[in-house]
Amino acid sequence: MADSTADATETNADTLRRELQKVLTEIFNDGGGKDRGETEDCFGFLKAIDEAIRILTCLRKVESKKPEFDISPVEVPKEFICTLSNTIMIEPVIIASGQTYEKRYITEWLKHERTCPKTKQILSHCLWIPNHLINELITQWCRVNKVDRQKPSDELATELFTGDIEALLQRISSSSSVADQIEAAKELRRQTKRFPNVRVFFVAGIHDSITRLLSPLSALGEAVDSNPELQENIITALFNLSILENNKTVIAENRLVIPLLTKSLKQGTAETRRNAAATLSSLSAIDSNKIIIGNSEAVKALIDLIEEGDLLATKEATSTVFNLCIVLENKEKAVSAGLIPAATKKIKAGSNVDELLSLLALISTHNRAIEEMDNLGFIYDLFKILRKPSCLLTGENAVVIVFNMCDRNRDRSRLKVVGEEENQHGTFTKLAKQGSVRAVRKAQGILQWIKRFVTGKEPQRA
Repeated sequence: MADSTADATETNADTLRRELQKVLTEIFNDGGGKDRGETEDCFGFLKAIDEAIRILTCLRKVESKKPEFDISPVEVPKEFICTLSNTIMIEPVIIASGQTYEKRYITEWLKHERTCPKTKQILSHCLWIPNHLINELITQWCRVNKVDRQKPSDELATELFTGDIEALLQRISSSSSVADQIEAAKELRRQTKRFPNVRVFFVAGIHDSITRLLSPLSALGEAVDSNPELQENIITALFNLSILENNKTVIAENRLVIPLLTKSLKQGTAETRRNAAATLSSLSAIDSNKIIIGNSEAVKALIDLIEEGDLLATKEATSTVFNLCIVLENKEKAVSAGLIPAATKKIKAGSNVDELLSLLALISTHNRAIEEMDNLGFIYDLFKILRKPSCLLTGENAVVIVFNMCDRNRDRSRLKVVGEEENQHGTFTKLAKQGSVRAVRKAQGILQWIKRFVTGKEPQRA
């Protein structure tokens, strides 16, 4: 008799759950609590809410009659589960599309997207309002089914957008079709660009993720560019990952990273080469990484890119070499790799002048760099720049280089050349009046040397 009573109770409970599911579907399809316009629509919606509450009340009574030993799992109505968090909503809110989501998750979503996660429609605005009706339904359902509902949290939804990352990585690193690898790499590139959480999760949350990401390129050996589209998407995804400060050391210390970036500086599409340089620039912001990159073949490849690359590629490569040359021993490596002829050639052609002058100003304390600039007659190019500098910083960097050329090699012929420039164009007098603070100081030092040379006195160190 007890068994038949329990069966009847369970049957009644199942019937009520089906009725509840039907009513919930009606409520959510009608907007889940979105502002009502027509009085008739509003009345029908409220009737549906009342019906849901009635069913929940009946279900609570039926569930209370079930035997204590019956601990069968309860199926959560899908309408109570946020499609972003995949859990019962704690703070349900409605967005412009009329869909309801967990507050923490949709807030994070709307920081990066202007679409509804479920319907994909473009939202008229990114505001949300609490869905009190659905919240009350969830509260009553949890009471009926003795489900502990979590408390609201202020923590960031760090797992958002990361659900399919492992699957994407598996597709990239597996021996599936190249077309599928490209498609997965393209999607990973998109997600690592748009979502900071993905950058965190990819490196910290997936074992050996960097090696797995780069394995398809590593397997190609010297023919790293045999599939240019795959290479471009993987290298660009790596750049996106390197933006995060906590990822920089892990990425640079991976044995595959620097060699593959070095190859990609030389082989691949124009965008691949630019993004390889940009990745090295990003990684070189960390002091320990400056040593790692400086000890690799990347230095020579970067300088070749400075000479051969387009405007953007040269800019990224110059930025990286600048970062590397902050470390003293890397200055010698850069000069040995041909930096001076590569940079001066580009400046003479009028390309990337501002960035390259900043780099040469940094490296102009190196004796061999000064000697090479001297042999190339670069001082005359600096004079032309100083007569009509494009901006204060350009003038400052140019005069710093001239100052260092004079300071480290004060023979009469050098000072004579500088003196002639001043006599004909008043270059340094103008700069001493109109330049930046640093430029004024250097110009005044040069003028003092010229004066002493004209009077026949040996110039003294400023």
